[in-house]
Amino acid sequence: MSTTSLKLPEELKQRAASLALDLGMTPHAFMVDAIRKAAAAAEKHAEFVAQAKAARKKMLKTGLGFDAAEVHAHLRQPVTAAQASGKQASFAIAAPKAKSWRG
Repeated sequence: MSTTSLKLPEELKQRAASLALDLGMTPHAFMVDAIRKAAAAAEKHAEFVAQAKAARKKMLKTGLGFDAAEVHAHLRQPVTAAQASGKQASFAIAAPKAKSWRG
């Protein structure tokens, strides 16, 4: 494991130390965990943006997209325990189908 030095404002250092103590961990462990969580969130965000860009590129290429009202209605349906476990895939409102959005 490599060593890295961080220059923190005193107020932030004290907040981290206090929160670490409340959580029963060292300030070092608290900061490492915070950086780990921030890195994971940044990676997840980058993946989301990449997927969105790929979906946009596909939409522009194919001219197909989904009606927002249909998607929202489908997503608002309550999920039963059977559906959540994957045992039952039927929904009251069918999943929206891609449609041409070009005039």
